[in-house]
Amino acid sequence: MKILMFGRGVIGTVYGWALERAGHEVEFYVRPGRAAQYGEAIDLELVDARRRVWGKRVTEQWPVRYRDSLEPDHDFDLIVLSVQHYDFEQAAKFLAPRLGRASVLVFNNLWVEPAEAIRPFPADQVVWGFPGAGGGFGDDGVLRAALLPVVFFGTLDGRAPTEREQDVRAVFRSAGLRIRESADFRGWLSIHFVQNAGLHTQSLRLGSLGALAGAPGSLREALLATRELLPLVEARGVDLRKHRGDVLLYRAPVRLTAPLLAWLFGHFPPTRVVMQSHASLEELRAVCRDTLAEARRLGVPVPRLEAAEPLFAS
Repeated sequence: MKILMFGRGVIGTVYGWALERAGHEVEFYVRPGRAAQYGEAIDLELVDARRRVWGKRVTEQWPVRYRDSLEPDHDFDLIVLSVQHYDFEQAAKFLAPRLGRASVLVFNNLWVEPAEAIRPFPADQVVWGFPGAGGGFGDDGVLRAALLPVVFFGTLDGRAPTEREQDVRAVFRSAGLRIRESADFRGWLSIHFVQNAGLHTQSLRLGSLGALAGAPGSLREALLATRELLPLVEARGVDLRKHRGDVLLYRAPVRLTAPLLAWLFGHFPPTRVVMQSHASLEELRAVCRDTLAEARRLGVPVPRLEAAEPLFAS
């Protein structure tokens, strides 16, 4: 399959590398002038956990192909759109008249209504997914990241995936990735967003995501902050009974879960790399700001998030 990664972000790079290794043709769309700035190869330091629980370390220079223009008559089969949630509207407006016949995989966080977010696209060309990877580009230009064995897919209305959606899932399976399905992907996205907001009440206090490793006290507060945010998800119309597995961590006793997470973040190589390499504090602040704004709009009390507001206020 011929695949275009929209932008050269962490997620697009990690999955572009994995999909090319699986035999697919991968290119990156970047803004004019960026290709020369980026150079002909990306320096990678990955923990690839697709086949080994603790991950296989990969260090290489990956030659990549860039393009800085995109016409509607292109021959890409799939465009992977993974941007910060606050950049999605602008990216979708740009991409919509250039989509052609390709499927577009929406592969990132969203807090706005998903159906509204994709309004610029033909609905039958949209595929919903979410990555199981993370990391960041360092000041030296090296991408340090982890690729987990699972990716998340789903539909908004509980229907079975269409042939187009099945084809995109097959692409990721061909790269050795397992698919986890959700019949209520709108709800799944909302839960994931508030999980991040709860976590960032503490990561912002400590100065980074990586600082949470080995900090069970801070993780206890993060778990409690997320627990307080679950009623906000319900106020947005999500039935949490459909997501018992997704919220179990936040409803379990924190005296058990906080030390477990502290160990996981500090000692399990894939998660340790993701936590230590994440570099965008503005992303963390934006997640918290938008979550708090929604809580105030709907009149849902979120005391721990409100107490952290000085850490992320504009």
